[in-house]
Amino acid sequence: MGKQANERLSKLMVYLLCLAGSVVMLIPLVWLVRSSFMGLSQIFIFPPEWIPNPWHFDNYPKALTTIPFLRYFVNTLIILVPSVIGTVATSALAAYGFARLRWPGRDIIFNILMTTLMLPYAVTLIPTFLVWAKLGLINTYWPLVLPSWFGGGIFFIFLLRQFFMSLPKELDEAATIDGANPLQIFWFIIIPLSRPALITVAIFSTLNAWNDFLGPLIYLNDSRQYTLALGLAEFTGLYTSQWHLLMAAATVVLLPVLILFFVAQRYFIEGIALTGSKG
Repeated sequence: MGKQANERLSKLMVYLLCLAGSVVMLIPLVWLVRSSFMGLSQIFIFPPEWIPNPWHFDNYPKALTTIPFLRYFVNTLIILVPSVIGTVATSALAAYGFARLRWPGRDIIFNILMTTLMLPYAVTLIPTFLVWAKLGLINTYWPLVLPSWFGGGIFFIFLLRQFFMSLPKELDEAATIDGANPLQIFWFIIIPLSRPALITVAIFSTLNAWNDFLGPLIYLNDSRQYTLALGLAEFTGLYTSQWHLLMAAATVVLLPVLILFFVAQRYFIEGIALTGSKG
């Protein structure tokens, strides 16, 4: 009886800690949403008011008309859709080569690529910009889309490689006996079994493209090409900032991300849980 009581007490403590952590993590989201329904003078009042009084529902139409929201949304999709497709396709191919195929120097090359994870983004920023400038592609979407079609990033390759290595190799051997080549094995066996991991990569790459601020800021000079992340910055001025409109616009920008997660959370969690650690 004492052991059961201790186990229940331990579970209760874990639940309470999770609940406390959830509340802490939700405070910024709650602050964002409540501020989107407040006037400018109400947002930073102390002590803070958590319930708007009065409710400013007109913040949303004002926010969406202050900037060309629809144009920025379309621009974001122009970058996001091909980037996600390229990331999933090429990272899966690269991961398949590192996980299931044998070729000289495979592990050495993979380890070298893994070391690039330690390089901060700022280190490669200037050389990368100079390359795109020499190619004459500044102020276009190409610098934001093309890199995703060349492997999709070592993190995604690593994630899929670990998942592919957890699949039984007997499947490859059986398919080879039946006359399948490596590309057919990849398409008809590995891809169908790896749907959770591929969806996980798609979610991560979608979030990266949707939230990317620094990339468009560096490569896009024409305001007509701005993305939603850059568009939000237009609510902050030199002397005054329209925080109430910024909060409303940020809430609208956040909604697709929340919807995406809730729709795909089962595959997302499954993909993370099933990603093996087999080296």
